Amino acid sequence: MTTVDDLWYLADVASQQAEQTYHELGEQYDEFVEFTRHRRVKRPRFRTVAEDARDHGAPFGAHTLPYRPTGELLLVRHDGVGRWVLPGGELDPGESFREAALRELAEESGIEARIEGLGMLGRVEFYCENNNTWGLLPVFEARAETTEIDVQDPDGEISEARWFDELPEDTRDREEILRWREHRFGRT
Repeated sequence: MTTVDDLWYLADVASQQAEQTYHELGEQYDEFVEFTRHRRVKRPRFRTVAEDARDHGAPFGAHTLPYRPTGELLLVRHDGVGRWVLPGGELDPGESFREAALRELAEESGIEARIEGLGMLGRVEFYCENNNTWGLLPVFEARAETTEIDVQDPDGEISEARWFDELPEDTRDREEILRWREHRFGRT
């Protein structure tokens, strides 16, 4: 008996949803920094990201670029990644990207913020064997309304949150964040 591999079909549907989500976000927001990442992953991880991209176009959920009017950015220390990252994570059922981004920001830092627009939109391309798919990483710029930090991450991945004027060298997506800051504030 021959086993039919449905991974190619899942990857195709995921790419179609990512394309639709890309166009929807592009219609809602005017200016944002775009970037592309390439990831070669193992089969189980490929299936997971393709399923998430199929469901809403964004396998990593939604994130924020929380900032103070002075231009300082809030980053969180993600222990699993071993780097400073932008707060964010997966969508809960029925949540919009904006809702997920603000919820994750509150959980990972205790900060409340107002979304001002889409700051960055990443395209993450995934490859596994002869399969490929892609998904989006929407990152909303959010002006802090509170600035006192209180990490209450239910996933236990975030050990610290901190405001930065100068980004640490071990910041994930550092160059893209600096491009956004240059575009937003006229400085890196």
